[in-house]
Amino acid sequence: MRDPLTALTDAFTSFLFGKVETTRLPVRTSTGQAQAVYLPTAAPGLGDSGVIIGREVYSGKGYIYDPFQLYGQQLPAPHWLVLGESGNGKSALEKTYVLRQLRFRDRQVVVLDAQGEDGVGEWNLIAEELGITPIRLDPTAALDHGIRLNPLDPAITTTGQLALLRTIIEVAMGHGLDERSGFALKVAHAYVNESIVERQPVLSDIVEQLRHPEPESAESMNVAIDDVRAWGLDVALVLDRLVDGDLRGMFDGPTTVGIDLDAPLTVFDLSHIDRNSIAMPILMAIVGVWLEHTWIRPDRKKRIFLVEEAWHIINSPFVAQLFQRLLKFGRRLGLSFVAVVHHLSDVVDGAAAKEAAAILKMASTRTIYAQKADEARATGRVLGLPRWAVEIIPTLTPGIAVWDVNGNVQVVKHLVTETERPLVFTDRAMTESSSDLAADDALRAAELEAEERAAAFMEQHIADLDGSSESTVA
Repeated sequence: MRDPLTALTDAFTSFLFGKVETTRLPVRTSTGQAQAVYLPTAAPGLGDSGVIIGREVYSGKGYIYDPFQLYGQQLPAPHWLVLGESGNGKSALEKTYVLRQLRFRDRQVVVLDAQGEDGVGEWNLIAEELGITPIRLDPTAALDHGIRLNPLDPAITTTGQLALLRTIIEVAMGHGLDERSGFALKVAHAYVNESIVERQPVLSDIVEQLRHPEPESAESMNVAIDDVRAWGLDVALVLDRLVDGDLRGMFDGPTTVGIDLDAPLTVFDLSHIDRNSIAMPILMAIVGVWLEHTWIRPDRKKRIFLVEEAWHIINSPFVAQLFQRLLKFGRRLGLSFVAVVHHLSDVVDGAAAKEAAAILKMASTRTIYAQKADEARATGRVLGLPRWAVEIIPTLTPGIAVWDVNGNVQVVKHLVTETERPLVFTDRAMTESSSDLAADDALRAAELEAEERAAAFMEQHIADLDGSSESTVA
């Protein structure tokens, strides 16, 4: 029983001020039952300005992402890494993202299209829909009025030309140029640029000058002319492959007239290039430097550079260094670099692991589609993903991915409109029949079921964190 004096004091206080507190008995319940007391919660979104991607799986909210809108507020860099095995929706995401970005008037996109079928790249339909002709680089067609890109194009600065020549040679040789070979290349390039003024200099001019250097080249360094010729011999042999070897025609000659880098979308169709040959990294180097010196300009436009099969870039140390420099334009000139990779192990275990780590560090946005459990664990370690995200990656169905935007991690269902569908799913658009439509319905039903399983997984994960013991709710 309470002390009489305390009871009298409480009664007097209540009379003056009214009862200020209600005492209730505690209710004993379980975590599973108590969750109905609380309103559903979800991670905060990324704002409402930009390109809509789809919806967040657990909350159903619309998911909007735009690196240019988020830069400086939620993103330290506008670059984006997309990971996942084939058939899970990476290509559909890239294409709809580009189409939606192009709705903004101040956006420009360049795509390196390394995949394709029926003799054209998989971006061909989108390019046609927008009235754009892809730049199709094909060694077999280069000699027959095909597309050419000139590494010595006057649109590229003299410094850029020399850097590009060095990169091409180093990629082909597999090691850096020594000082003597570098000197022979430098003097040959300088002489060609100074002496040829009535037309565009081309690679065959550099090869000729390396084979037959001018006496002035030797005199400036007080060495014998035969020494300068010997220093440049290996360089000449490498460049000769671009002039008269298996890569002839694509780079030896003036740049093809009519290539419009001011178009909203530029597609470099690389589907005719052997992905595993030395031609691919050489081509990447040429395109990268060519874009750096002719496309990226301080004109307040926001530019997106999307590269499929990006491990071909990052696996070559010299090309990776070139693109690492290109990525730094993101802060100064508004460039967002989008790299699409199947497996992170293709990159971090490659020949350019150091350069790859630097490029991955610049990518503040990471989108991960379904991967096998061991690959998901490796990806989680490298990217620093939370445990729940690593565990859910192997269970993801096509179209659903884990998005990590500078630490804001959510599970997002990518949505494709009926207008976009025939442009995005190009192989199905050409072969679709009534049976395909029935299969499509079955696929959608399976996706809904998978989403429900994912939601149940998350609920169980939250319950595991809270513990299964009973809690007290006042």
